[in-house]
Amino acid sequence: MIIALHSFKGGTGKTLIALNLATMFAKKGKKTCLLELDFSAPSFFATFTNTNKHWMNDYLNKACKIETVLTDCTTENMGKGKLFVGLADSSTEAIRDMASKDRKWEIEALGRLLSLRDTLINEMQFDYVFLDTSPGLQYSSINAIITADVVLIVSSMDKSDVDGTNRMIQDLYEIFEKKTALIANKVPFEWLNSARVKNHKPQLMGVIPCLCDIPRIRIEGLIAPENPNHEFTRKLQEIVRSIEHVCSSQTCTSTFSKHQDLIECAR
Repeated sequence: MIIALHSFKGGTGKTLIALNLATMFAKKGKKTCLLELDFSAPSFFATFTNTNKHWMNDYLNKACKIETVLTDCTTENMGKGKLFVGLADSSTEAIRDMASKDRKWEIEALGRLLSLRDTLINEMQFDYVFLDTSPGLQYSSINAIITADVVLIVSSMDKSDVDGTNRMIQDLYEIFEKKTALIANKVPFEWLNSARVKNHKPQLMGVIPCLCDIPRIRIEGLIAPENPNHEFTRKLQEIVRSIEHVCSSQTCTSTFSKHQDLIECAR
């Protein structure tokens, strides 16, 4: 199962949720892969150390195989589970290089991602692959959406974020007919049971309240492993169960030829 996490704008907590979800699945004994596809503002370096000489940038540039990108970040408390992470290059030069790519390169990058899908699931036998994307309609986020089986959109309750998310769903997600669910994050406690949350579109997979102590307890981006009884962890556990349910009933395939015209339309 390949799951992309996306958002309309930055600051929603998307990356924090992606990091912790991947870790939680590994702790459940699953072979899990987490790939950083936010090339405009890479941040995995704050949590993981790349022990390889290559980055996700290099893979999409056809400079290496995925095996030379993935770093084994498995910890002792994961038991039989595994966690492999592919980091994006956070150097200024790399960010500028990825921002300058033309449309031809973007189409070829999609082909690389679709090929990677087959490698990770069928050859390397990963149970779950999480794609942390760029906010908005960057090429990398569109490519990740096409590649994924399920897309989780992380949105705050800020009006501009809610309105932008709804427009993005109508203008992008409905084109690709992707199975999509929403994670409402940083929701004020007094809104948890309100209509403004319950009536949110698309289907809600999880609601995470605004937790002011998150910045204080955040340990290298991984809150759940160190704080199993925290409200943030409990809410993510509910999302984990929902993902498992979707995985047990969902079979999806994506092909480059099927979506090539739609990519041009979306861009």
